[in-house]
Amino acid sequence: MNKKQRTMLVRIIIAAVLMIALNFIPVTGWLRFLLYLVPYLVIGYDILLKAGKGIKNRQVFDENFLMAVATVGAIALALLERSGDYTEAIAVMLFYQVGEWFQSYAVGKSRRNISELMDIRPDYANVEKDGKLERVDPDEVEIGTVIVVQPGEKVPIDGTIIQGSSTLNTSALTGESLPRDAKEGDEIISGCINMTGVLKIQTTKEFGESTVSKILDLVENASSRKSRSEDFISRFARIYTPAVCYAALALAILPPLVRMAALGLPADWGTWIYRALTFLVISCPCALVISIPLSFFAGIGGASNAGVLVKGSNYLETLSQTKIMVFDKTGTLTQGVFEVNGIHHNELEDAKLVEYAALAESASSHPISKSLQKAYGKEIDRSRVEDIREISGNGVIARVDGMEVAAGNDRLMEYLGVPYINCHSVGTIIHMAVDGKYAGHIVISDVVKPHSREAIQTLKASGVRRTVMLTGDARKVAEQVAGELGIDEVYSELLPADKVEKVEELLKTRSEKEKLAFVGDGINDAPVLRRADIGIAMGAMGSDAAIEAADVVLMDDDPMKIAKAIRISRKCLRIVYQNIVFAIGIKLICLALGAVGIANMWLAIFADVGVMILAVLNAIRALFVKKL
Repeated sequence: MNKKQRTMLVRIIIAAVLMIALNFIPVTGWLRFLLYLVPYLVIGYDILLKAGKGIKNRQVFDENFLMAVATVGAIALALLERSGDYTEAIAVMLFYQVGEWFQSYAVGKSRRNISELMDIRPDYANVEKDGKLERVDPDEVEIGTVIVVQPGEKVPIDGTIIQGSSTLNTSALTGESLPRDAKEGDEIISGCINMTGVLKIQTTKEFGESTVSKILDLVENASSRKSRSEDFISRFARIYTPAVCYAALALAILPPLVRMAALGLPADWGTWIYRALTFLVISCPCALVISIPLSFFAGIGGASNAGVLVKGSNYLETLSQTKIMVFDKTGTLTQGVFEVNGIHHNELEDAKLVEYAALAESASSHPISKSLQKAYGKEIDRSRVEDIREISGNGVIARVDGMEVAAGNDRLMEYLGVPYINCHSVGTIIHMAVDGKYAGHIVISDVVKPHSREAIQTLKASGVRRTVMLTGDARKVAEQVAGELGIDEVYSELLPADKVEKVEELLKTRSEKEKLAFVGDGINDAPVLRRADIGIAMGAMGSDAAIEAADVVLMDDDPMKIAKAIRISRKCLRIVYQNIVFAIGIKLICLALGAVGIANMWLAIFADVGVMILAVLNAIRALFVKKL
């Protein structure tokens, strides 16, 4: 409980004690009014000030104005009728503040829960200087610096392990409690906790560009992107509040005038003004205004805890409506860990062909390039390579040892006018040409991720009616992977621009209420991630461009998290709609009862505070997603 909440709780207790005590003090007249004014001001002075500021700034119609008018009006009626019954006005303000305190506490608690779940911001980085470890601000660590992470410490910056092995706790990033082993040569992302051995890590990014910084930025800024439901509530409140104020005014004036002019009865102003004031108390839209944003906030927090980062509540809402799921292949459905498993029709020695391919691809970070460098098995001598040209979606051309080496797919060979030999093996085929002559081809195979097939089945069970795979890979490879995973449609040998074009076509085939999601991980996926209704990026091994372009980021690259993200979004939207229907429904019933005189002000405030508390409690359910 923070200081503000403690102060409010003290005010509530003091006002309640004074109100009860005054019922036992036999005073009348102005002295009674002044004594009752003390607890009223103790509990309500801030509401009155806010209402006054709203009137001054010409932003009159809000809950503070409604409460101020209702309670001041109740006190004025008691003075006019000389009843001395000021308890009702104080009680209305008291219960309203109890509801506000509860709401503040609930929101604060959900924020603390999210902060604890996302407690991954490192306080320092250890840099070795003169044989001693010196703690420095992570912002001051440059790329290429060697940092030391000891057992129990957070990894502060992304990098590569150059010495040591350990077990990592990645639960804050991925939502998974199972530790992950890390050894020399492995890439390591910031935010995870080193559990056992001492690690020396060479940083590959600045702190501001590291995984932990991007996660925190995404979570902190998520609330700035509002959903249509939140926009609806904002628009609703702007129209609803003035409408009920004018309705209350009409309720106070018109019936008495009709009674006098048309029926010849006494006006009975006091009764109708009291009903109008009760009507105002009931009409306060707190439950909607508070619970809807809180539902989305809790949903985003719960998703973060499960290793799914959603960049805004608008994306959470769109995700819940996804019916078409489009996938990239490499690194998304497959591990992106390629291995050379065949060399065919080579005019050079096998080792020489792989060596030239590795040197030509040395400037690329693509998994295929890494697999060639791994198969080469030696340190790349960059001085042997010059004039590297990447032909987008086709391959690379480079000068190696003074010879022109081309490594890529059949389209690259056609582009160069080099006759090539087709390969009947299933896998990615890297055709090689040296000085314009065909030198053979290398067969590279990828491995399907363990959960990919299960993820596709789960998505279909979740209501996704169409699954599509888009890849730049060869047709045979693409069809084999799609058949193995149970994907409905597959389009192969696509350039990045072709993927965007194919997504455009798919968007035209869906209904307006259906949304299309694209899942990818590479730089070449960024345009498609932007074009889809919702883009989902693999966060652990995905490129910075893909993560930046995406609306949702999966922190552990597990495709099973896609279905979980959809279930989280649908749970959140169910809670939002429940709160909207519940709050508006109860309000309309109570407004009708208040207008005809069945509901008094006590019942009005109980209904208002009760609806708000129930709606807030329901909203907080969105935070808990472990069993989804």
